Amino acid sequence: MLTELYIENIAVIEKTNIEFSKGFNVLTGETGAGKSIVIDAISAVLGRRTSRELVRTGASSAFVSATFEDIGEKAKNVLLELGYSLEDNKLLIEREFTLAGKNICRINGRPAAVSVLRDVGQYLINIHGQHESYELMSPELHIGYIDALGSLSDLLSDYRVVYDEYKEVSRILNQKETDDRDRARRADILCFQIDEIEAANLTAGEEEALSSERQVLSNSAKLRELFYSASYYLGGDGSDFPGGLSLVSDACDNIDTASTLVDSVSELSQRLRDCYYELQDIVSDISREGDNLEDDPQRLEEIELRLDLINKLEKKYGSSIEEILAYLEEIKIELEGIKKFAENREKLFEKQSELYAIALKKAQIISEKRIKTAAEFSKSVADKMKLLDMPSAKVEVSHKITDLSENGIDQMEFLVSTNAGEPVKPVAKVASGGELSRMMLSIKTVLSSSDPTDTLIFDEVDTGISGSAARRVGDALKEVSASTQALCVTHLPQIAALADSHYLIRKTESEGRTFTQVNLLDMNGRVEELARIIGGVNVTDAAYDFAKELLGI
Repeated sequence: MLTELYIENIAVIEKTNIEFSKGFNVLTGETGAGKSIVIDAISAVLGRRTSRELVRTGASSAFVSATFEDIGEKAKNVLLELGYSLEDNKLLIEREFTLAGKNICRINGRPAAVSVLRDVGQYLINIHGQHESYELMSPELHIGYIDALGSLSDLLSDYRVVYDEYKEVSRILNQKETDDRDRARRADILCFQIDEIEAANLTAGEEEALSSERQVLSNSAKLRELFYSASYYLGGDGSDFPGGLSLVSDACDNIDTASTLVDSVSELSQRLRDCYYELQDIVSDISREGDNLEDDPQRLEEIELRLDLINKLEKKYGSSIEEILAYLEEIKIELEGIKKFAENREKLFEKQSELYAIALKKAQIISEKRIKTAAEFSKSVADKMKLLDMPSAKVEVSHKITDLSENGIDQMEFLVSTNAGEPVKPVAKVASGGELSRMMLSIKTVLSSSDPTDTLIFDEVDTGISGSAARRVGDALKEVSASTQALCVTHLPQIAALADSHYLIRKTESEGRTFTQVNLLDMNGRVEELARIIGGVNVTDAAYDFAKELLGI
């Protein structure tokens, strides 16, 4: 149940706080006072689309918050699934939207996306506007009302899981049937690619090893010169130039002699001698490296050709040998799948048939329940319409069996007759605007017991209604409010008089700006407002008397 609504900087409303009660809540006010703005604010907090035009002139953002108590089970479950908790079964939803298009939403103080507000909001409040009456003009929407009354949502969801799988298998089969040539062309391409890659006989790490070997072969002459020079500087030439190794040997002899004279030098002597031996090994290794270097133009050409092949394959199939080999495995699997197409197709046909049978059985169960519910719906709605000053109203639901679809195997359309002796016809052909409103209200009254939301809002559903029908519409709205909280925006005094709580939406001007206030009326205030609605510009004593009569005082 919606208990409090706070609005800030939305259109003509600068700031207002409305505390709603249980039962039947009515909002009235002059045209343009801002009644629709209150509904827009509620829509915003339910995650519905907003417009920057809603932001009050001179403000950079608008804000609305709504407090709910005694949350229904479906709303609770959605909140828990989304990771939000409730304290004392209370819920606070806040939404701020800016001129720049930014949205800041919170649920019980925690950040939330607008989509989360929509997911939760659908189980908190159901808004029925005048436009919904014209939904009756769209036969494809009628089946939804039957499903709502029959509480078929779970059965329908279960059916759609199977139906969606059936549609996907059918889509694959249709695609396979029409793509024979594409498959053949694809198989040829895959065979060529597999042969090309496998013929290269690639191995992981091969490119790096070849690049290193090419580096050596390409620079063999220079490397040989460098190794020989290093060997010469260290080993000498055996005659004129002793080399570094010979000089280190002489140094070792000198330090060895010194160690015989000073004991502390013996460790130093050993260290130098170790360096000499290590240096000998290094000289040997350098000489060996130089001796091993040979010019091999043929091998170098082989490497260049191999690297060129690898480079061409990388341009086609991957940026490295590892990626090429991974791609090879992928296309082998794809080619195998194409080769097994006939076998797979038979399995898919079997699966398609199996899914169709399951879906059809589920659809038939739903259809049987819809037929029973449609009979109940027709009688109940017709009875409600008769109470709404349409004594000759008759309602039927036409039913046709169709191919499997998202909604099962049923096609349903409401047929109505509003005058005695007239046969039932499609709603669009016989109902006036006022009759549409009363028929929709009758439907909503019938559906109110199965509506999962805690609050129903009726936004000017009384359009086109007057006279005795107005009081009857009020009685119907009052009846709905007995089982769920109802909010109604109305222009009719007969309806407003039945409210448990009556709110006046009033527009004022100050310093060139327009301001809207929302006030809960006491009994005197209700008399004044009803008299204004009845009398218009000139409120007479008769209008006051009629207002008091409507209120029973």
